[in-house]
Amino acid sequence: MNLEIEVQVATTREEYPDAAAFRSWIRAALQDYGRDAEVLVRIVDEQESAELNASYRGKQGPTNVLSFPFEAPPGVPAEELGDLLGDLVMCAPVIIREASEQGKSPQSHWAHMTVHGTLHLLGYDHQTDQEAGRMEALETQILAELGFPCPYEPSVYTAYTTK
Repeated sequence: MNLEIEVQVATTREEYPDAAAFRSWIRAALQDYGRDAEVLVRIVDEQESAELNASYRGKQGPTNVLSFPFEAPPGVPAEELGDLLGDLVMCAPVIIREASEQGKSPQSHWAHMTVHGTLHLLGYDHQTDQEAGRMEALETQILAELGFPCPYEPSVYTAYTTK
């Protein structure tokens, strides 16, 4: 699989992973995808995250990661538009703060949020307990293969579903 990523930095924070880290985490999440893919990763501050969260999810405040799966415009076959999978918008201050609050390394939490967001691009969700369990199990497996600990401890999942 050929994976192309673009990383856009629109934050004043300097604590975020490099493009190689994002590429490895996204590739791991796409291991069963079976096609080439292009993903944009945009690292933002709280204001942009909050604006996007309000506009697209109707929720107040910033959030850790927003996923925007690519959808072909009406009348244009998706195969004519290349391998665009979608965009991940990651809020650096939220991810860094959550890592500290949850007692995780920042790198571990960045990896988790990248895998989580990428799975959303693939159509996974956590609106029901069954969906959440399936997605959590897959995230845990992918992160373990990358050498990271299980991201879910008691009450941690609740923090993600309330955003």
